[in-house]
Amino acid sequence: RMPVSVPGTDRRQRASAAFFLSFLSLVFSVTAFGSSYWCEGTRKVAKPFCTGQSKGDHCIRFNSPDSNNSNAVQYIWETGDDKFVDRKFHAGIWYSCEEIINGKGEKCRSFISLAPASDQGVLWLSIVAELLYNILLLTGVVLMSVKMCYYSTVIDGLKINAFSAVVTVLAGLLGMVAHMMYTTVFQMTVNLGPEDWRPHTWDYGWSYCLAWASFACCMAAAVTTINKYTKTILEFKHKRKTLERSLKIKYKFPDH
Repeated sequence: RMPVSVPGTDRRQRASAAFFLSFLSLVFSVTAFGSSYWCEGTRKVAKPFCTGQSKGDHCIRFNSPDSNNSNAVQYIWETGDDKFVDRKFHAGIWYSCEEIINGKGEKCRSFISLAPASDQGVLWLSIVAELLYNILLLTGVVLMSVKMCYYSTVIDGLKINAFSAVVTVLAGLLGMVAHMMYTTVFQMTVNLGPEDWRPHTWDYGWSYCLAWASFACCMAAAVTTINKYTKTILEFKHKRKTLERSLKIKYKFPDH
């Protein structure tokens, strides 16, 4: 005998799946939005002069014993690429940080100030779109949690499903536009940004992947919600046709 799925149980499973995907999308998006690892890479910077007892590959050494004497002739051993060192950096929507060569920690500055003046408007649009994306995701999560916890009538549930589906789809579109705008601004900053920031090598970081994973979960939640809404409507139409057919038969052959 073929197993028969219970409509109520199937609807609850779909509602749980949509809520889980929306919540996961919100967590991913908030984490990526607040981090500074959308892009990572290295910058090629000139080595500083070795001072005091400092030695190693991160500073330029002299062959003069009296390196503090300005009258002494100082010869630099390093030539060509040996004069440069790779400094790691990572950048996000809000700020960009790079490591300090002769010390511990990082030096950070606003990424908005690094972007070219002609692209700062696009960057602000990207930030606004990301904020709206998170707000719409939160709205969708709240609506889906209300649908799961508040046992209302079927009609009210359909209204909540329809509204949450629209909100989730709009959130996904805004997220896609925001991510693409930031990608464009970063690439323009790499080419036209300040000389003391332009990276030598770079690639997208884990925050960038997390942002697109959030978009994928958001669209999956939207598809699940729309599917649940459509299936409920079809079940109503089927029950209505069955009821009409039974009424026609009843009135055509009335009981005596």
